[in-house]
Amino acid sequence: MSRIEPPSTDPVNSKPARAATGDGLDPGGRRRARRYDPDRKTRILDAALDVLAEHGAAGTTHRRIAASAGVPLGSITYHFATLIDLRAQAFARYVEQQSAVFEELLEVVRTREEFVEILVDLVHGGPARYRSAVLGFELHLAALRSPDLRVLTQAWTRDSRAALARFTGPDVAARLDALLKGMIMNVLLATDPEPREATRAAIVQTLGPADGSRP
Repeated sequence: MSRIEPPSTDPVNSKPARAATGDGLDPGGRRRARRYDPDRKTRILDAALDVLAEHGAAGTTHRRIAASAGVPLGSITYHFATLIDLRAQAFARYVEQQSAVFEELLEVVRTREEFVEILVDLVHGGPARYRSAVLGFELHLAALRSPDLRVLTQAWTRDSRAALARFTGPDVAARLDALLKGMIMNVLLATDPEPREATRAAIVQTLGPADGSRP
C-alpha cells in the first residue's frame, strides 16, 4: 500500500491560525525550552480524529484538539499552519490506517465463507467500527465541500477495491465496495437495521456463483 499524502491546502482560502498569546513563555516573558516530545504531532493527529468523530468537521476546533491531545494550544499552530491543514493530515492518517486494517482482515481469508463473514462483520461492527464508519462518512462529507480532500476518498476507494479484487476480480470488487458503503450507512442510520442474514444474502448475491478459481 503506497503512502497517502494529504492534499495541499489553498493558501488563498486557508488563513494561518493565530498562535495563543503567551503560550510557551515563562513568567518573565522569555520563551521556555521546548520539551522533547517526538510523538506530539502524531498524538495531535489522533486527537483530531477523536474530535472529528465526536463533533464533526464543523465542531472541530484548535482548542478541542489541544484538550483531547493534552498539549498546549500553541503546539497545534506550531505543527500545523491551519485547521484545514490539520484536518487534511488527520484524514490522510485515517485512510492509511483503515486501508491497512482492511488488508490485514483479508489476509486470513482462505474460503469464500470466511470472506463473506468478514464482510458481514465489517457492516455490523461494534463500537470501534462505529467510530471508524463515522469518520469515513465525515471524510466523504468534507470532501463534498472541499474538493482537495477527494484525493483521499479516491485513494481509499482504490485501495479497498484492490484488496477486494484479489478475491472477486475488479468488476465485482467495484460493485461490492459500493454495496458495503451503502449497507454500513444503513446500519449507522436505521432505527431497525437489517439483520446479519439479509446483509449476508446481499453480499453473496453481489459475489455471484462461485467459480472455484478464488476463495
